[in-house]
Amino acid sequence: MRWHFAVICPIIFFSISVSDAQTMVNVVPKPDSVTMEIGSFSLSRSTGVAFSDSLDSLGSYLLQQLKEFTYLDLSRVRSKDRNVISIKIDSNFAGSDLESYQLDVSSNKIVLKSSSEVGLFRGIQTLLQLIPLPSSRSTKSYRIACCRIEDHPRFGWRGLNLDCVRHFMTKDFIKRYIDLLAYYKFNVFHWHLTDDQGWRIEIKKYPRLTRIGAWRKEPDGAIYGGYYTQDDIKEIVAYAKSRFITVVPEIEMPGHCEASLASYPENACVAGPFEVGIRWGVYEDIYCPGKESTFTFLEDVLKEVMDLFPSHYIHIGGDEVPKNEWKENDSCQELMKHEVLKNEDELQSYFIRKIQNFLESNGREIIGWDEILEGNGPDSGAVVESWRGVDGAIMATNEGLETIVSPGDYTYLSQGPEGLSLDSVYSFDPIPGALNPGERKLVLGTEASMWTERAPQETVDSKMFPRLLAISEDGWTLPANKDLADFHKRLKIQYDRLAFIGVDYGLEKKAITFQTRFDKRMNRFFVTLKRAQKNIRIRYTIGDTLTLSNSKIYNSPVKIKGSSTFIAQAEMKESLVGNPEILSFIVDKALSSAVTVKQTCAPQYSAGGMNSLVDGVRGTMNFRDGLWQGYQGVDIDATIDLGMVKSISEIGAGFYQDSGSWIFMPDTVEYYVSKDGKNFEKIGIVKNSITQKDPDPIKTDFALKFEERNARYFRIVARNIGVCPPWHPGAGGKAWLFIDEIFAD
Repeated sequence: MRWHFAVICPIIFFSISVSDAQTMVNVVPKPDSVTMEIGSFSLSRSTGVAFSDSLDSLGSYLLQQLKEFTYLDLSRVRSKDRNVISIKIDSNFAGSDLESYQLDVSSNKIVLKSSSEVGLFRGIQTLLQLIPLPSSRSTKSYRIACCRIEDHPRFGWRGLNLDCVRHFMTKDFIKRYIDLLAYYKFNVFHWHLTDDQGWRIEIKKYPRLTRIGAWRKEPDGAIYGGYYTQDDIKEIVAYAKSRFITVVPEIEMPGHCEASLASYPENACVAGPFEVGIRWGVYEDIYCPGKESTFTFLEDVLKEVMDLFPSHYIHIGGDEVPKNEWKENDSCQELMKHEVLKNEDELQSYFIRKIQNFLESNGREIIGWDEILEGNGPDSGAVVESWRGVDGAIMATNEGLETIVSPGDYTYLSQGPEGLSLDSVYSFDPIPGALNPGERKLVLGTEASMWTERAPQETVDSKMFPRLLAISEDGWTLPANKDLADFHKRLKIQYDRLAFIGVDYGLEKKAITFQTRFDKRMNRFFVTLKRAQKNIRIRYTIGDTLTLSNSKIYNSPVKIKGSSTFIAQAEMKESLVGNPEILSFIVDKALSSAVTVKQTCAPQYSAGGMNSLVDGVRGTMNFRDGLWQGYQGVDIDATIDLGMVKSISEIGAGFYQDSGSWIFMPDTVEYYVSKDGKNFEKIGIVKNSITQKDPDPIKTDFALKFEERNARYFRIVARNIGVCPPWHPGAGGKAWLFIDEIFAD
């Protein structure tokens, strides 16, 4: 597979000192040991590449990659002492594992050695990153700084989980990402192939899985989907193997199976028909363990999966399983009695263990998300992938189970950089501090996850990069060798490399920070913006939409008059990037009033204090924007002092819902008015009309209009639903209530 190259500005080196050379070793992930030497190796058309017949495949790969990166068509040589790149297996090489390698660059030759082909392959990626990028296709020579690099990975599991269900990715796109993973020394491609919104793998015994389950009807009536034939999968698995990457399939069970049930409804607990999912979030319909035929179906599926994927591990999901249908299903309840299972959590353990035993009888091991620890947990031998923080990893290792540590707060790149910055990703240590030395040995490694509910194929690059580079270093580089400032220095060079290989990288973090203030004397809002990243500029407009043509470049604070909408967005590479900052301003009678709230908000969602509730700036669709206040498990009882008696006929407040983040609308909001702040008259109540099961973020006003009254004070009491509902994956956990602007007119 060929890279997509773009010619960039020339990088030319004529002479190299040690200090200059050190700036040229901008490898990601950072090698374990780099020793700089004086001088450089000159790579040109006369350079030969030497390798034994046993390394023919790897040598051919190196020649092809050198041509792609330098446009030099080099030749293999059998024996040469000077001007040669030599790769060889050294049985005496004392590396710490098979992926260890040593790369020696002298003025006469480059020697790469390892005890294994995979070690040589990892070293080749380092060599490719040491070569300066070409100024043009006619560049004749490249100078590589003399150095010795001795390197090995910290973890044996360095992966990417790519969700190809919510949005389908083409076969060529998958192979391109395998190349990108290889370039940055990842070794696992975790392929998410089944979920509620689609079934993406051909299973010949059950053709309806792809005839029906691979396609969904979108809200606009369009049919969306796709799947990988078994020939496609064999091709991708073989391609990954040639890049020393293991493909681990994920076949979801017992939940996240709406597409499967739409195809074969007899495996459900309730009568169908079912439809392939068209919304995001968690579905209540799950496989029925009370029917032995369900396990026959799943074992048949897994037999074909094992035939396609030689990976020792098969990921079975096991996450976010609502169990209401099991509680109400007679066959499930009868099974629980027969197996002496106390509750539905133990029934899930029964399900997981039954699948685990089947896979182990075929020489494979299961991986499951940390929910598989619930109930009785899996049998020994399972691997737990901890995504809900690191508690799952701690619990797993305490029980002697291996773990992959992938907490969403640090590794879910489906979050925008506004919520998960590059620096935060880089700060992550996959080994929880609470583990003892024995338990630390059970940490296999880590991986990034790219869930694609809101990420079609053409947007994946900008969401993954540059943060995927931080994940690569989290998995490869020892903590003692990690340094954020040094990483940013190397990242500047990597941006050129990413552009060269056609990666449409995005932002490192929330690109724009803002401050607002209201000037009572001038009756104006002022917005001050600040760039958080050097290689961008800020564009803004006052209105409903922002484009390059209708926006201005920000240079100084912007004045806003009255109720209006202000939009700012980063511009990079002559395109708008990242999420826009959309600020809605309102002028009302509560603006800049005094506020008291009986409850205490969460410190991480304080929005800068109580005054933010009446600052005239509405919260955005991002609850982490610094404008929303969050309260967990409690009501919100707020009183506003208007400063004087005013005539009002409407009171309201903005609320937010994101059920996937455990944030729900209030059950009800009560309204009171008072002239003295002591005696309050209840004037009405508004009940919530928004479904809790809507998976998309929603913000709305709970407002009450009434006959005009004179009041100095008004009070709103928003009732929290208390705990997450029974159908929710966080059932029983404290629910969040988020509030922003409180207003009166």
